[in-house]
Amino acid sequence: MYTLENILDRIEFLRNKMIEVAMNKGFTYSESVHISQEIDELLNLYDEVKSKQE
Repeated sequence: MYTLENILDRIEFLRNKMIEVAMNKGFTYSESVHISQEIDELLNLYDEVKSKQE
């Protein structure tokens, strides 16, 4: 079971990791893109969980 707090924590962790990777290897580097896609999925999950709680 995902909580909003857990999802936000993971998003923040990945955001920081993506910035680090992008600054070192580039924004179009495959790892940067993969992390960005994972963040997108988590944002969608966050919206879904939040709407169920309302």
